Amino acid sequence: MPLDYRTAFDQAPIGLVISENRLIRDCNRQLLAIFGAERDQLIGHSFALLYPSPVEFERTGERILASLDANGYYADERVMKRVGGPRAGELFWCHVSGRALDPAQPHASGIWSFEDLSARRQLKAELTPREREIAALLIEGLTSKLIGRKLGVSPRTVDVYRARLMKKYGAASTPDLVHRLLV
Repeated sequence: MPLDYRTAFDQAPIGLVISENRLIRDCNRQLLAIFGAERDQLIGHSFALLYPSPVEFERTGERILASLDANGYYADERVMKRVGGPRAGELFWCHVSGRALDPAQPHASGIWSFEDLSARRQLKAELTPREREIAALLIEGLTSKLIGRKLGVSPRTVDVYRARLMKKYGAASTPDLVHRLLV
C-alpha cells in the first residue's frame, strides 16, 4: 500500500490539528483519542472546547500571539480538558507545538501537535486557571519578571501565585516546586 500524506496524518503517533481562525478544520485519530472525542465533536468547532475555561483559551491565544518566533513556530506545555469518553472533563498536562502558516496572521491557519503528558505528570485539580498558567511557565524556566511580562501582570503578582503553588505542592523552593510539577 503506498503511503500518502493523509495516511501519515491519520497514523501519526501524536495528535495533529489543522486550524483556521482558532477552529479545528481537521484532526487525526490520535488527537481524538487524547481528548476522548468523536470527529463531529471537534471538526468545525473552536479550540475553546479543549481548555479548562474560556479565560484560559483567551489567555493562551494572547500568549501565542506574543510568543511566535519569526517563522511562526510556538510550543508550550499547558493544561487541557478531555471532551468525551469515560474521562470527560478531566484536566491533564499537554505539550503543544506547531506553526502559524502566516506569522503575520497567527490565528488565520496553522498546524499543531498535541502530546498527552498525563502518564508522566499529574495535575492537582484544585489549581486556579492563573495558577495553571504560572505553573506551566515555571516549568519552562521563566523568572517572575518574564512570566509577569508574558501574562501582563507584575512580577510581585507572579510571586504571590508561586507562593500559593509552593504551599499546595508542599515545595520548599522554586526548583523543588518545578520538580513536583513535573512528577
